[in-house]
Amino acid sequence: MDISPDKKSLKKRPPEKSIRFPVGTHQKLVKLCEKLGRNQVELFIAMVDYFYRTKKDPADINDELLKNALAKNHQTYIRFIRSQEDNLLIPVKENVDRMIVNQREIVRYFNEQVLNANKTIQQQQEAQARQLDAIGQQLDNKEKLKVKFGFILTNYTRALQNTPPKERDALLQEAKQQVSKL
Repeated sequence: MDISPDKKSLKKRPPEKSIRFPVGTHQKLVKLCEKLGRNQVELFIAMVDYFYRTKKDPADINDELLKNALAKNHQTYIRFIRSQEDNLLIPVKENVDRMIVNQREIVRYFNEQVLNANKTIQQQQEAQARQLDAIGQQLDNKEKLKVKFGFILTNYTRALQNTPPKERDALLQEAKQQVSKL
């Protein structure tokens, strides 16, 4: 049996290189391979491609490029927020403030009108109450007058029956005087 690879398979596979590294690093590489589900060669190729494309330095744990990119994005967001503040938020706040002032004026005016109307209504109600009291007193007086007049009339008719015709004129004059005193 010939174990040597054939010439076609050698042409398909790129040439390989080997790297020497400590056993502790190899153990970490094996753990990463198990975690990510790749073999060592695939993982190593992916790592090299990643660092090549991102231009990151694997020794730089703080990752200054990432910090710079985040700072740049942060500044972009701040500029956006400030422009929105100038274009939208400040004018909206000014309009809302004006609206609040107008609403306060409307409420103040409304309160003044309502208070004046309430005072006027209250004065009119008090005047009506006084008029009703006066009418009630007049009705009471009228009823009293009717009772007194009825009393005078009753006495006059009784006296008229018992009085001789000559004295009837005097009796009538006396009844008229009593009615006029009412």
